[in-house]
Amino acid sequence: MSTLIETDGLKKYYPITGGVLKRKIAEVKAVDDVNVGIKRGECFGLVGESGCGKTTLGKTMIRLLKPNDGSIYFDVPADVMEEIEKLTSSDPDPERLKEIRKQYDLSTFKGRKLRRIRMKMQIVYQDPTTSLDPRMLVKDIVGEPLVVQKMAKGAEVGERVVEMLGKVGLFEKQLYRFPHEFSGGQRQRIAVARALILRPEFVVLDEPTSSVDVSVRAQLLNLFQELQKEFGLTYMFITHDLSVVECISDRVAVMYLGKIVELARTEELYKNPYHPYTIALLSAILVPDPTLKRERVMLTGDVPSPVNPPLGCRFHPRCSKAMEMCRRKDPMLRDLGNGHFVACHLF
Repeated sequence: MSTLIETDGLKKYYPITGGVLKRKIAEVKAVDDVNVGIKRGECFGLVGESGCGKTTLGKTMIRLLKPNDGSIYFDVPADVMEEIEKLTSSDPDPERLKEIRKQYDLSTFKGRKLRRIRMKMQIVYQDPTTSLDPRMLVKDIVGEPLVVQKMAKGAEVGERVVEMLGKVGLFEKQLYRFPHEFSGGQRQRIAVARALILRPEFVVLDEPTSSVDVSVRAQLLNLFQELQKEFGLTYMFITHDLSVVECISDRVAVMYLGKIVELARTEELYKNPYHPYTIALLSAILVPDPTLKRERVMLTGDVPSPVNPPLGCRFHPRCSKAMEMCRRKDPMLRDLGNGHFVACHLF
């Protein structure tokens, strides 16, 4: 299975300003040196605590946010990626690398070039109440991307909107309604229809089920899986709900304070977690069996500030197994075999 989108050393910092002249005095390191690749046709789960940088990573990968450093490669031929790897390691050639990045690296795109590539990447936000314009009718909300990208006009826009609404379980008679006239689950279906109307290849699902109840959550998850099969979509599913990501994702990455600390196939991660943070997260999953006793791993202390993250491993102030090396050296993601990557000095 080929890689659809890949990041290399991706960083996204938010400046903190102060003083009368509003000069930059510090930075929030929301995404800090992240390397991740998402394969074509898979659902890639991304989990972690609130504020760890999950949403920022998703938005930066589809260039809603401009990265401070690093590269984003989308649908790049395998031979080109091999050349890029060669140019950045054993055989450096700055001019050739600059030429390739200008052609393939999303972080360098702007203007019309960026606008064209955005047709292939879309996002579904967490709360449809705030992501849908309350003053627009459903037909205009879903059809707007077609008009903006000049992919359809006139009656064709209406036809494609009706078709897409049918795909997500809505009806033609609902075209002339406003978002407030729908339930939370229906509003999220409208947001999904808007994201898919351009027939993208890659879709970021930013906690799309967190604002609805359990029964609607199950319906939306089934809908995402059906649409993925029908349109051949590739998902990045961002959530803090580990039980949700388990049932929909092929692989899962665990994020902590701007960095990926563990990545593996879903079954492998849930069966054999290695990183102490992952173990703590999995121990917090509720089990619908009152007779089953589980050992809960309680984390001590608070999450460090992303403005001034701790030296070495960022998790070491809360880790019961921290060693002296953890306080001095930042661990790199290591492949433990079978595609299971862990950033921890214990392994």
